[in-house]
Amino acid sequence: MKQLTKAEEQIMQALWQQGPMFLREILEVLPPPKPHQNTVATILKILVEKAFVTVNVFGRQHQYVPAVSKEDYSQKTMKQIVKGYFEGSFSNVVSFMVKENNLSIEELEALLQQIKQQQQSKK
Repeated sequence: MKQLTKAEEQIMQALWQQGPMFLREILEVLPPPKPHQNTVATILKILVEKAFVTVNVFGRQHQYVPAVSKEDYSQKTMKQIVKGYFEGSFSNVVSFMVKENNLSIEELEALLQQIKQQQQSKK
């Protein structure tokens, strides 16, 4: 799966949150400063080419539909980050987050409890 640029990701975030939308609806939900309509149309064309978005045609109107879920994209992106920056080890990610003070002991304990619960539910 290809990576999204910041502009592409901004449009995908809107589609993931709102669901299928027409160009004018996408423009309405984008935060300021809003890009020009032609810019958004070009980005949508690229997203269709990358297979992130499909198009439903209603006469002359195009409705854009996310073809990739946010969960799928997030999962693949995280795996690429872990592979590229943390030798493929999620424990290295957690260690880095603790070292950078981005993860507290309470959060670590909550994660551990969550992992234990998931393991219990698999049995």
